Amino acid sequence: MGKAKRERSLPDNEARAVVRNLRVSPRKLNLVAGLIRGKKVDHALADLEFSRKRIAQDVRKGVMSAISNAENNHNLDVNDLVVSEAWVGKNLVMKRFAARGRGRASSIMKPFSQITIIVRQTEDDGSKKKRAKKETAKADGKSGGKSGKGAPQAKGDKPQKQGKPQKPAAEKKTAKAGKSGKETE
Repeated sequence: MGKAKRERSLPDNEARAVVRNLRVSPRKLNLVAGLIRGKKVDHALADLEFSRKRIAQDVRKGVMSAISNAENNHNLDVNDLVVSEAWVGKNLVMKRFAARGRGRASSIMKPFSQITIIVRQTEDDGSKKKRAKKETAKADGKSGGKSGKGAPQAKGDKPQKQGKPQKPAAEKKTAKAGKSGKETE
């Protein structure tokens, strides 16, 4: 007998890759993870390729691994993949020490971290239709939604009352203002 096969924890349109034991602190790795979150995979790979961060090359390998998992294991289309999630976690911490004066020592922590990258296949047809509907709704709302000075009114509509323009408060001329050379208009 063998072990029962574990259920897939991700939806069918997602794939995951985990890169462990990266020799960088989680705080620094999270800066690189923030660089790729929500981007299409080709843009994410290009950003990581030209990033000046040392750890970016290891994160790039992780993104490429997630893409390969999506293509080979889950039959997803590589051109429609987006980095939907990228989160960072702690890993082991090597503890070292540095000698100090008068026989003392101070600790040095050398943290490791890990990054989990999830890529998702997006449905371009559905998202394009939704976007087109939103754009047409915005265009309709802008042209006929407001009835003010510039908008045409229907025959049955009553004109809206316009507020009186407020006059600026009259400034008093004082003897001091006149003497100092400051004049009010």
